[in-house]
Amino acid sequence: MCNTILGRKLGMTQVWSADDRLIPVTVIQAGPCVVTQIKTTDKEGYNAVQIGFGAIKKNHVNKPMQGHFEKGNVEPSKVLREVHVDDTAAYELGQKITVEQFADIKKVHVSGISKGKGFAGVMKRHNYRGGPGYHGSHFHREPGSIGQCATPSRVFKGKGLPGHMGVDKVTVKNLEVIKVDVEQNILLVKGAIPGGKGALVSVRIA
Repeated sequence: MCNTILGRKLGMTQVWSADDRLIPVTVIQAGPCVVTQIKTTDKEGYNAVQIGFGAIKKNHVNKPMQGHFEKGNVEPSKVLREVHVDDTAAYELGQKITVEQFADIKKVHVSGISKGKGFAGVMKRHNYRGGPGYHGSHFHREPGSIGQCATPSRVFKGKGLPGHMGVDKVTVKNLEVIKVDVEQNILLVKGAIPGGKGALVSVRIA
């Protein structure tokens, strides 16, 4: 069984639990994915399968990728990702990977690209405390001193400063699986996941 499936974030909603608690959930369209390539230790040096997600027209695929899909005798996919596996014997080209494999899974890890926030200061970007908020301080949202005087007379690498915020790969771990709808390829997980509506996400068994 492949422990990863690709999908898209459809949005958030809430559902009632069996004990009448309101649970915030994220709706993910998970799969179906197709196996487009199988990599083995003998040929590539490691075991992995390449899975594709999302349909795309053949005339929107360049010539090298057309040859790649034709070699595997599979339909072109918009997104390709590689998943490491212990044994490739259980997979074959064109095999479908659906959300059904998550039916008995309790926890998953979800990875995606976070929303872009543009240029942000240190209080928003790094959660700095800032300066005094009272009248006349003239030092409300500044980072303060960032280095030393004589020793070592420089700013350390990694110092949190203003800059571009967001558009980073974020993984939210151990999200509870609330519901799996095999017919509609829908996966409901408790809580929020990275990205906006329509964002590509990777769901991995915890």
